[in-house]
Amino acid sequence: MSDSNDWSFPEELRPRVQDLEFDLVAALDAVVELRAEVPDDAFTAATLGTERGGNAVVIDKDGLVLTIGYLITEAHTIWLTTRAGRVAQAYPVAYDQATGFGLVKALGPLEVPPLARGSTAEVGRGDRVYMLSHGGRRRALRTKISDKREFAGYWEYLLEEALFTSPAHPEWSGAALLDGSGRLIGVGSLLTQESDDGDTVQGNMSVPVDLLEPILGSLLETGQSGRAARPWLGMYVADSEGQLVVGGVSHGGPAQRAGVRTDDMVLDVAGERVSSLGQFLRAVWRIGPAGVPVPITLARGAELLRLSIRSIDRNDMLSRPQLH
Repeated sequence: MSDSNDWSFPEELRPRVQDLEFDLVAALDAVVELRAEVPDDAFTAATLGTERGGNAVVIDKDGLVLTIGYLITEAHTIWLTTRAGRVAQAYPVAYDQATGFGLVKALGPLEVPPLARGSTAEVGRGDRVYMLSHGGRRRALRTKISDKREFAGYWEYLLEEALFTSPAHPEWSGAALLDGSGRLIGVGSLLTQESDDGDTVQGNMSVPVDLLEPILGSLLETGQSGRAARPWLGMYVADSEGQLVVGGVSHGGPAQRAGVRTDDMVLDVAGERVSSLGQFLRAVWRIGPAGVPVPITLARGAELLRLSIRSIDRNDMLSRPQLH
């Protein structure tokens, strides 16, 4: 993600007001800058840093803000800045591991209109969409849906259907993805490589906002989704030439404690052969909620290892700032 404050998209890549069916100025106002500070000893400090910056989207009139969760994980200080320059401190309401969404509440008035939410069911491949980051029209991108497909992340994360867009926005973290009517349909999460007419181009993956609706009430009330926590192994698995290889293990996590090592090959979970990251994660999660022992067969060179990994709730590894 770019840290420069002086860049802008070329004019031909920006949305043109005369072509839009919605109020672009209001939409741009709803996207705020988010800055978060995380303690040096936090579990995620080494991988995600202690100073994080990105975007967030105002989704109600009382200052509730939606962002991508990795920006606020274990944050003890959060600041929001509007396009008009208004600054407000905020506190984390919730971070949902399954969707990847984070919710933040401003402690002071933001005085910007909330962005209405739409549905990914209304968009398909090739449809024109818009990705907005904080900074006005010069940071607004005309892009398109390149795909709607499964996304599996080595950090034990899986979306059944994520939104993929190209060309890419360089400040994607927490950016607002809008449909042709100006409604929020996704929140920017990653930079990806996408296929465009046979060429490989950079794109973005966004988390569909549809995933928020069923859990929003519970997140606001309790800070949790209301669903059972998935078993977490701390075992970073990647697809490599048709094989599943352990790329690393989390320090102090269940996999490390069970003896899993980098470069081990994953063969099966509870007797079920797995050949893709998505299959692996689903097989682990089918066994039961966090805390369940997960039987796994590994190959280490010519040796077969059958281990039982006692899973945990990943949230138990994270420091928890006081929620208001």
